[in-house]
Amino acid sequence: MTIITRFAPSPTGMLHVGNIRTALHNWMFAQKQGGKFLLRIDDTDGERSKQEYVDGIKADLTWLGLIWDGEERQSARFDLYERRFEELRGQGLVYPCYETPDELELRRKVLQGRGLPPIYERTALDLSDEERAAKETAGLRPHWRFKLDHDTPILWTDLVRGEVQFDAKTMSDPVIRRADGSWLYMLPSVIDDIDMGITHVVRGEDHVSNTAAQIQMFTALGAQPPHFAHEALLTGSEGKLSKRLGSLGVAHFREEGIEPMAVKALLARIGTSDPVIPATEIAPLIEGFDFSRFGRAPARFDEAELATLNQKILHHSDYAMVKDRLPAGIDAVAWAAIGPNITKLADVADWWAVVKGPVAVPSLEAEDKAFLGQAADAAAAMDWASDPWHALTNALKQGTERKGKALFLPLRLALTGMEHGPDMAALLPLIGKDEAVQRLKAGSL
Repeated sequence: MTIITRFAPSPTGMLHVGNIRTALHNWMFAQKQGGKFLLRIDDTDGERSKQEYVDGIKADLTWLGLIWDGEERQSARFDLYERRFEELRGQGLVYPCYETPDELELRRKVLQGRGLPPIYERTALDLSDEERAAKETAGLRPHWRFKLDHDTPILWTDLVRGEVQFDAKTMSDPVIRRADGSWLYMLPSVIDDIDMGITHVVRGEDHVSNTAAQIQMFTALGAQPPHFAHEALLTGSEGKLSKRLGSLGVAHFREEGIEPMAVKALLARIGTSDPVIPATEIAPLIEGFDFSRFGRAPARFDEAELATLNQKILHHSDYAMVKDRLPAGIDAVAWAAIGPNITKLADVADWWAVVKGPVAVPSLEAEDKAFLGQAADAAAAMDWASDPWHALTNALKQGTERKGKALFLPLRLALTGMEHGPDMAALLPLIGKDEAVQRLKAGSL
């Protein structure tokens, strides 16, 4: 059996970090199993769905490297939904309801006031053909519900949650179609999963009750339900559900200089028993991906952890991984010198500007200026064939008796304009002899 997963976003907005995690896990599972990862655009909401969001979702997935093997759009599949709906209607498994939203809300409050579960009581099933005809003659258009089988327990083995059981008697028959004929999520999703051959549905635990109803829909349509994995939801760093998570997406990560690999490395492991690691490639994360290692507790997403992970990944990245995104002129030697001192890749350009010059030297004391004059003379007379930094500092130690901060800081300030930065032993050869001597002289004035 070929494993087939799907990611099914609604194009009513951009992807947020929770959506991205769901897409990533579907993609990783398919990759590990040698299967397929499909993209389904759930655009049945004609008013809210926008092509710009479709384009944005695809761009975000591409930036993350989550390339899909096939694509469907629900808006192109209405004929299929209609046919399958009529099958269920012929079996008496969907039925029309005429209550208004206000009437339904009032009934829920009455039930709650009596201490009863606020579920739909199937009052529409008690209507006679004449009563239904009268309502429609009066201009009432029905919405449609799927009739759950109250006599069959709903059971499945969830890849994350283990054995799950629902009693259909405790559930409302789900609304599957609005009075205007438009579709809600539940039935089209099942029809698509059957038609697309989906074998595994990976999504958040907020869909568990949906799954219970949808399992009966699969059976009613003559199909074997797929396997399900319901993952714990993300929480913010403060330890509770955070609205901010709904605003964090690829645009934010790119603006902050976060690497796609950092996003994947963090979201692949949080909420599992495996440690988050600064992986520079996805392969080891795919190899270790296992739903049995996912916990039931909410997965904690921390932007500070992401930033730290991003920095570590860049420090572990070799030149070949980043060379196409570096400023012109930076070779492997320059990357080895600058890379360990950056938090995001854009920092490289700042340090390359330091290497190429010019640099602004902060105001120095007279004695430090005199020291830099000596340093300029020593640098000009040195052999720069190997390790000029240590040759220079060793010569100045002997000639001036300076050491520690008094020795190193004026040199760094004159050569880079900064108090901190990359290892000067690696940086000085990049600056070059003539430029370094000129900067030391300028600092002595």
